[in-house]
Amino acid sequence: MGSLLFKLNRKFVHVSVGLVFMLCWPLFSSGHRGALLAATIPGFNIIRMLLVGSGIWKDEATVKSMSRFGDRRELLEGPLYYVLMITFACAYYWRTSPVAIAAICNLCAGDGFADIIGRQFGQHKIPYNPNKSVAGSIAMGSAGFLASLGFLSYFSSFGYIQGSWEMVGGFLMVSFASALVESHPLSSQIDDNLTVPLACALVGSLVF
Repeated sequence: MGSLLFKLNRKFVHVSVGLVFMLCWPLFSSGHRGALLAATIPGFNIIRMLLVGSGIWKDEATVKSMSRFGDRRELLEGPLYYVLMITFACAYYWRTSPVAIAAICNLCAGDGFADIIGRQFGQHKIPYNPNKSVAGSIAMGSAGFLASLGFLSYFSSFGYIQGSWEMVGGFLMVSFASALVESHPLSSQIDDNLTVPLACALVGSLVF
């Protein structure tokens, strides 16, 4: 029971951090200056991951909440890639780009729920990757897509982005592609915190 709660807590952090950060984007000014200022927030966490992961700064609470096995060196992999990708999406794409929405929503909501649902209902495995489940991949695509639609509506209400059915279709294609990438064995070998947002950026650049 304790192990399950620990895993759920770590996934809650994974899902919530990037999405809550995006909710705060309207607090910043428009244009490149606002994007760079907002990006300093996850940017500080890049430094934090490097310091804690390398052992220069002791922070057991961070290690416990963001690592699978309690090893500080894990922070130099998945958690570091996570904040790097969010920082890049913010600084480069910003709130007027559907690519930023898709990348962060599929990284946070999609990948987070893929693990949660996959662990609970993942009896049916994907043929090309026995470590991934059909239920987890469906949850990945669905959660990423629904979160993307939510933020499309949110940013549209501020006038940052103009929604359309074509954009909705684009989000669906990006979420489908991210679920495929996350389920591929290569994502486990590299890190899905890296492969998923990069796939979203690539596909997003083609469909938006």
